[in-house]
Amino acid sequence: MYKLYDFLPSGNSYKIRLLLSLLEIPFERIDVNILNGETRTPEFLAKNTNGKIPLLEIDSDKFLAESNAILYYLSQETKYFPQNNYAQAQIMQWLFFEQYSHEPNIATARYWISILKQSEKYQEQLKHKQKLGYAALNVMEQYLVLHNFFVGDTYTIADIGLYAYTHVADEGGFDLNKYPAILAWFKRIEAHPKHILITDIC
Repeated sequence: MYKLYDFLPSGNSYKIRLLLSLLEIPFERIDVNILNGETRTPEFLAKNTNGKIPLLEIDSDKFLAESNAILYYLSQETKYFPQNNYAQAQIMQWLFFEQYSHEPNIATARYWISILKQSEKYQEQLKHKQKLGYAALNVMEQYLVLHNFFVGDTYTIADIGLYAYTHVADEGGFDLNKYPAILAWFKRIEAHPKHILITDIC
């Protein structure tokens, strides 16, 4: 059975829990509190030298880090990762966008405001993060005006990757009411019978 080293509020960890739920794959969840240094212990660093979660333990000597790499691994030969080469490349395009243009701004703002509760400390940095975060949301909105999902008009790991932090972007000070296409996309994602909330402990 897979073991998932997880911090419940983390959107990156949530991506993995959501996909495992959709695929009905059983796993053991191991809580790792990133706020008190649990990812920096010798025991954890022996599993992931980068000292970050999520971390998927595939076997006693086989571990996989980086949320989108884990999504890729788990989605192989499932409907969440299509067989068409172009569609596969489009999925990777959106996952790279998520990690480069989206997550560093939307997730970081949320982390400072809602997890660390230090919005005043990061007031100046937040202005920059919000500008870039809104730019990423604008890209998503423009695309979703014309498409139900991000690749091939079907639910894939591209949607999971982008949904994780977008649906809690308001916790980072972003006004999602300005994005009707994104809000409609949320409803399509959340309509899946195996959908779980970011706060759900599987």
